[in-house]
Amino acid sequence: MFDNNQQLDFQKDDPLVVDDNIFLGAPEVNGDYVHIRVQKRNGEKCLTTVEGLKKELSYENILKQFKKEFGCNGNIVTQDKEVSRVIQLQGDQRRNIRYFIVKAGVADRDYIKLHGF
Repeated sequence: MFDNNQQLDFQKDDPLVVDDNIFLGAPEVNGDYVHIRVQKRNGEKCLTTVEGLKKELSYENILKQFKKEFGCNGNIVTQDKEVSRVIQLQGDQRRNIRYFIVKAGVADRDYIKLHGF
């Protein structure tokens, strides 16, 4: 099975060791993923939340574009000044938001997580 003369490099072959160089080309999205969630409200109503966007972005302009593009209402929720802000939109807008964020170049599609039913 193994050649006796062959020496294994366990650091290289260990799947639990993460090589930091594989993430060099990845875009930095607030150090984490962009999370898009949908929450069920009363009846058939839904609420979509977006969090994890870069803090340097203008949330007001993004919200304005979302509202104009999707024809829905929304607001920005700030819980703490150190915690990133959350954008809330009416309706199930998960796929629309993901398409818009990728098209605008805010985040790569691989770094966007969709949550919900």
